[in-house]
Amino acid sequence: MEEQVDTAEGFDQDSFEEQCLQGINQWISSNLAGQVREATRLERWRPQWKVSYSVGDKVQAVLVRGDRPNAGKDDLRFEMEVMQVLEANGIKVPHIHGWMETPKAFVMDWIETDDRAPGMLHTAIENPTTMSDERWQAMLAYMDHLAKVHAVPVTEFTHIKQFASPPQTATEIALSATERMYQAGVYTDNIDTTFEFLQNWLRRNVPQHRTKASFIAGDAGQFMSAGTEVLALLDFEIANIGDTHWDLACFRGRHPYENMGDIPALYRRYAEVSGEEVDLPVVAYHTVAFLQLAGIATKFFGDPKAIGGNWIEGLLEYASITRRAYEAIAELQGIELDYKLTLPEPSINKLEESALKKLLVDIQRLPTSSAFQEWERDLLHAIPDFLLNHARYRDWFEQETIADISQITGQSFDSLASADAAAASLIAANDPADDAALVRIMHHRSLRLSMIIAGTNPNPENPLFHILDPILN
Repeated sequence: MEEQVDTAEGFDQDSFEEQCLQGINQWISSNLAGQVREATRLERWRPQWKVSYSVGDKVQAVLVRGDRPNAGKDDLRFEMEVMQVLEANGIKVPHIHGWMETPKAFVMDWIETDDRAPGMLHTAIENPTTMSDERWQAMLAYMDHLAKVHAVPVTEFTHIKQFASPPQTATEIALSATERMYQAGVYTDNIDTTFEFLQNWLRRNVPQHRTKASFIAGDAGQFMSAGTEVLALLDFEIANIGDTHWDLACFRGRHPYENMGDIPALYRRYAEVSGEEVDLPVVAYHTVAFLQLAGIATKFFGDPKAIGGNWIEGLLEYASITRRAYEAIAELQGIELDYKLTLPEPSINKLEESALKKLLVDIQRLPTSSAFQEWERDLLHAIPDFLLNHARYRDWFEQETIADISQITGQSFDSLASADAAAASLIAANDPADDAALVRIMHHRSLRLSMIIAGTNPNPENPLFHILDPILN
């Protein structure tokens, strides 16, 4: 598996953006005989631009859809080719104008509408979506379009490299997408015990009676609408040949990040327009499968070297998606789950609290001056750099410090807090006989902290480890 990874080290964002805009201008001029009036970078983790351009007196707009971080080298072209097949078969997707190399992207019609619910968890938390009557009617209409998508013959797609050998058996049909994503997770060292369990469960519980392979959207439920009308179907980057019930499961997986409304009603509408009875246990199975795939995908957000990834979004979605995958299994197998968990009293690490609060305050106020941007950036960079080392060596620091305090007090402790309390009592006793021992352990403590900050053993050449120059003899 080959991956394209943009890394933060040595990456010049301004130069990248400038090159992209130059490439967009040239492409619009050469391929659409237009002159760019405005190119607006869109929010989210992948580079995309809304580009307004003029041809004579007429102003038009396109979407330049770039590659997401950590994408495989052929992923973006795959999505374009899928959409071209769908358009050729009468499916309502934005018209594809072509491919560009700088930036690596494809160009499609811009669909003008504000009716698109947020697809990211943090956005949904901050601004939860509602289901208007018009959007609900559009949702029902979307099921008609989805049935048409599923009806496009698989043979229409087999010229695309990824679909050259469609799955044949029930096992291949059920697992084709998750096995591919699971292997990608293995390759990138992003598989944990949660994903191991889920993948094993999926392998053991394949619905063996589902033997028809169909083209599926992969991340169904994404479309643009105006009033009750579906304007265009979107986002086919994980399209696949598999079970149509995978797409039906997507509605459960995406809700409530995007409000899908009455999901059972959507299934009834699909059954009506497709003529295919919806097998709800199979939908439940593919709910687990879809969430497994989505969960592994969230781990790629956490790549610290990736440009444009949203680390906290990945963490939020990982927690939510994996939890709901287990809930899907519990529902299917009649397993009662326990939600009666409570948080303990918080354990406060004053050092980390102070560092993180400082980081939060200063990030909100930047930049304070263009003259000090680099200096301020370096200061803020130093805080997570320290916290990274602190996370790596916290256990060592605590264990060694507890051992020191145990040695001078003759007591055992189950936490640094209890050891510190005993040390505080010893210090409060103010017995000179204890001075030497206390000085030694307190010095050790300070030296260990210096080592954590530096991320090295004591080095006399580092000012952090400079030994005080003696003055008495």
